[in-house]
Amino acid sequence: MKTYTLDEVQDKIIGKKGTPNREKFEYELQMDLIGKAIKESRLERKLTQEQLGELVGVQKAQISRLESNASNVTIDTLMKVFTALKAKVKLQIELPNAKFNLAR
Repeated sequence: MKTYTLDEVQDKIIGKKGTPNREKFEYELQMDLIGKAIKESRLERKLTQEQLGELVGVQKAQISRLESNASNVTIDTLMKVFTALKAKVKLQIELPNAKFNLAR
C-alpha cells in the first residue's frame, strides 16, 4: 500500500500552493480559525455574544457571524473585538520587497 504525505494529499484534493483553489481554501481556513479564536476567547472571559457586541458597538448577530466566519468583516471591527477581549494583536504583511509588522 502506498502512503502519501499530507502535502501530497492537499495538493491533489485542494490544489497546489499558489493556485486559485488552494489560495481560496487557505484564506477560508484562516478566517474560520480567527472566528473560532474569538469565540473561545469570549467564552473564556464568560461573555455572551450580546455583551461582546455591546463592548464593540455592534449587534449580537454580527458577533455570531464573525465567530462562524470572519471573512466578511473590516479590520477596524476585528481590532475592536480583539481590544474588547484584551487580546494582543500582531499583524505581519509581507510584500515582495518589504515587510511590515504591527503590534497592538
